[in-house]
Amino acid sequence: MLALHGWLDNAASFAVLAPLLPGYHIVAVDLPGHGLSPHRNDCTYHITDYVFDVLCAARGLGWEQFNLLGHSLGAGIATLVAGAFAERVRKLVLIEGLGPLSAPVDAVPIALAQAWKKMAVLASKAPPSYASFDEAVRARARGGSGLREDAARLLCERGLQERDGRWFWRSDARLTLPSAQRLTEAQVLAFLTAITAPVLVVRASAGPEFDEQILKSRAAAVRDLTLRYAQGGHHVHMEKNADEVAREISHHLVS
Repeated sequence: MLALHGWLDNAASFAVLAPLLPGYHIVAVDLPGHGLSPHRNDCTYHITDYVFDVLCAARGLGWEQFNLLGHSLGAGIATLVAGAFAERVRKLVLIEGLGPLSAPVDAVPIALAQAWKKMAVLASKAPPSYASFDEAVRARARGGSGLREDAARLLCERGLQERDGRWFWRSDARLTLPSAQRLTEAQVLAFLTAITAPVLVVRASAGPEFDEQILKSRAAAVRDLTLRYAQGGHHVHMEKNADEVAREISHHLVS
């Protein structure tokens, strides 16, 4: 099973969950610009670029077919992979996500202009740094997703580097820029409709709010979807109830 982490996370996102799934060969990758992976040479981190990264990872592993697990951003990427390359994905597990974020057609020109403006601002700013590793961990835990400090520490162990007595993020600062172009909702639905693999969606009881009408429409587009809830926040697979998530995944994979 190939595991894809969320935005500004890294492969350590699955350090808690993977041991709870014995018998499965799980490969968690650092997506480009995250963790220990290099930054892109160009200026884009469009979600469709990540689709090709997943295919390259599978090719490197020699996997013609595989199960796919994604959290948040990773769930959005996994959805596109399973829709465009349906014959290669056996089963799909999505934690806190069902497809990528979308935007109305008329918002595309505005988004492109805003991305350019933000890029210019980012280029003139010094990257954030911290006096200690623990300070960075606390900052990551305060990042807005309700991440507990023990989970934040796991991500920071792979996501920080020390230079001249200060701690810096390894992730590419360009990841914080607004997306220059998002798919439309109609395009997302087309990918969901094309998925043939059985899909498990795990939602956190205390995760961020989603547009429920959009989620309902997306779920209806998938031919074989199971929805389950688990107690916890957005990183529910890293929290004390990760075993609950693991049980749902195990059942899905063997059913």
